[in-house]
Amino acid sequence: MSNDYMKKLILAGTRADGRALDEFREVVVTKGVIKTAEGSAMVTIGKTKVIAGIKMDAATPYPDTPNEGNLVVDAEFVPFANPEFEAGPPSEHSIALARVVDRGIRECHAIDTEKLVIVPKELVWSVHIDVHTINDDGNLQDAASLAAIAALQDCKIPKYDVEKKQVVKEATAVVSSGKSLPLQDTPVEVTVHKIGNKLFVDPDVEEIEASDARVTIASTENGDLCAMQKGGNGSFTVDELVKAAEIAIEKGRELRERLE
Repeated sequence: MSNDYMKKLILAGTRADGRALDEFREVVVTKGVIKTAEGSAMVTIGKTKVIAGIKMDAATPYPDTPNEGNLVVDAEFVPFANPEFEAGPPSEHSIALARVVDRGIRECHAIDTEKLVIVPKELVWSVHIDVHTINDDGNLQDAASLAAIAALQDCKIPKYDVEKKQVVKEATAVVSSGKSLPLQDTPVEVTVHKIGNKLFVDPDVEEIEASDARVTIASTENGDLCAMQKGGNGSFTVDELVKAAEIAIEKGRELRERLE
């Protein structure tokens, strides 16, 4: 379908697949899909599919946060997920996706990083989240964010030998301590797109191509906003941003139910 046709549909308050403008496609969250990871999850939104895996290691804390654990988020666009994705170094789009996911987790203080200290100012747990796109049919931002949070919920901290100063392993497998990550919130990101004066969520790839602008908004369990990032060439009025925030909070509650 042409961009002009997609725009006409949205402006008329309808969509090609019959959904309402504020309606998500079917959302499925499956945890524990990668047995060799400390935590993992797969999220499908319609035909979009994303997997997030977590590895943890003992590392030196960052100089500006000596009494907190480390958090690193990376994203990879697998070439077979979309004809436009290419093999090689991370693209600017995959880097941008990683930053969106990172911002939601970090700014909402999802992890109590002070509880990830092994030896104060010397050694902390480093939480590395890897996000992989398996199939891109639109709305990678929300799928990646949800997969990352689900993987954090699934994560178990490895066992650490303080005397030997190393993570305990048996053969090639890391031994789990059985302790979950110290999570203190489950932020959820919802991306609201705009065409003309219409706002809508969960676009497929054709709707994304027709979209004027987007804003990804992260909200906490109690409905507080903690992160926001705009994309696209268009703009939002103040009233539109307020409406987008209301939509993000409402849809965030719906998506959070899938994490349970």
